[in-house]
Amino acid sequence: MLVDSHCHLTYEDFEEDFEDVLKRAKENGVTTILNVGNNIGEIATQLDMAEKYPFMYTSVGVHPHNAEEYPNISAQDFIKVAQHKKVVAIGECGLDYYYDYSPKDVQIKVFKEQIKAAQETGLPLIIHTRDADEDTISILDEMYQKKPFSGELHCFSSSKALAEYALSIGFYLSASGIITFNKSGELRDIFADIPLEKLLVETDSPFLAPVPMRGHRNEPSYIIHTAEKLAQIKGISFEKIAEITSDNFYKLFRKASDKGRYEF
Repeated sequence: MLVDSHCHLTYEDFEEDFEDVLKRAKENGVTTILNVGNNIGEIATQLDMAEKYPFMYTSVGVHPHNAEEYPNISAQDFIKVAQHKKVVAIGECGLDYYYDYSPKDVQIKVFKEQIKAAQETGLPLIIHTRDADEDTISILDEMYQKKPFSGELHCFSSSKALAEYALSIGFYLSASGIITFNKSGELRDIFADIPLEKLLVETDSPFLAPVPMRGHRNEPSYIIHTAEKLAQIKGISFEKIAEITSDNFYKLFRKASDKGRYEF
């Protein structure tokens, strides 16, 4: 039993062998998939896919890379879509100062609107942050003081300070294939200290394939390698880490029915 808590199956990378990708996921024990949205303009495709497969859910959001396409988007735009039964989260959203594909002020504005949507709907926030730890902490703290909200730092690879802040407001942290990379010792040390009850696992497919699949297109079936490494880091069995991270998924994404895991 494993949940891939973050992937992007609507990408063209999966067009030729989509059903085979799902088959391999099932064969490797994946019971639920959260197919995350990056661009609200593509939400119809995400919803069609989520409606077709009982084990699949989606989210509505605007990635910081796409923020400049939606400079005037409001929380209500996300809230409207979030009424759909298969939309279980807001995001992914956040800040990315590494690529800076969108101006920082626009990234911040669009990020705050999505936080407002999470506050209004009660749905958890899926946060992407890269080279923007200070602003991420500042914005989260500012908004959280106004009205608490839940969420996760997806594909976490940031600082210990950001991890500690996220945990202080009850957030979850998600481990991706990055924890399997040879040069990720410092990140593994951070995950060693994260409480089990706040851990998730993800592929972020088609990106960041874990060792030993690094260099290939990532897919949900490869979640097994990340979970194995996380189990090693935490000093517990693979079966236990699979159980814990799956249960954590349903605790955070409460709108997702755990019945999906039996209807693959």
